[in-house]
Amino acid sequence: MKTESSSEEIHIQVRDHYGKIAENTPVGQPAGCGCGTSESGCCTPEGSALTTLYQIAEVKELPAEVTNISLGCGDPISLAELKPGQTVLDLGSGGGIDCFLAGRKVGHSGRVIGVDMTPAMLDRARANKQKLAADNVEFRLGEIEHLPVADSLVDVIISNCVINLSPDKPQVFREAYRVLKPGGKLAVSDIVTDGSLPPDVRASLISWAECVAGALDVKEYLAAIQAAGFVDIAISRTDLPVEMVEEGINKLGETATLALSSETPVAEMVFSARITAIKPLG
Repeated sequence: MKTESSSEEIHIQVRDHYGKIAENTPVGQPAGCGCGTSESGCCTPEGSALTTLYQIAEVKELPAEVTNISLGCGDPISLAELKPGQTVLDLGSGGGIDCFLAGRKVGHSGRVIGVDMTPAMLDRARANKQKLAADNVEFRLGEIEHLPVADSLVDVIISNCVINLSPDKPQVFREAYRVLKPGGKLAVSDIVTDGSLPPDVRASLISWAECVAGALDVKEYLAAIQAAGFVDIAISRTDLPVEMVEEGINKLGETATLALSSETPVAEMVFSARITAIKPLG
């Protein structure tokens, strides 16, 4: 049985994985998906699949340089119900798609901050910002466990299939709580599980980057949000295509058979969740 990987090892693997996606995806060409591939139906970066993923018409107005580097698994923008003038923070902003969509929602009087730990992704995001002349959007280098953001600064936090990649999710939620204003909202799309993953799957660095190993049991995930201090926590479930999850598992090599043939196969345990929570006023 493999041993659990350290937080630093996981950060390095994830940073390397997404850095290669950013560096090896030609501008205007579809990116390989972080959670599977473009053929599998989740994190699909192109065409009608992306417009199906998002419930807002503005996604159709973004150029290919932005949409083709999209690696999310949901639509945190609709979930966040953004308003003009708000300050928004995107955890793990990648190529910037959700930041640019949020920027259009909050308008010139609002502000959007994207935080990502992958320099190559930040380069793509900042180039996209220049192309779109998105003056109300900025991007910062940092880890979501240690946000480069002041206390009580933001009205809404969004995130799209990124928190599952963190080796310390309770710390992510504590940081989210810290930077939100009282009454602020957390609105995330993320990968979680119904039940705990087999130890060998959780120990696989490749599977962390493929959005499988880092997925927490949904009860544990919600408990971490509550422990950070959030209230009014709500969740809705969307099942992922089994073939997409199996594709990520197949990259585990010797542990793939275990993951696919266990009493409850991992591919049947993993799903996408839409989660909201509020930082109390008091």
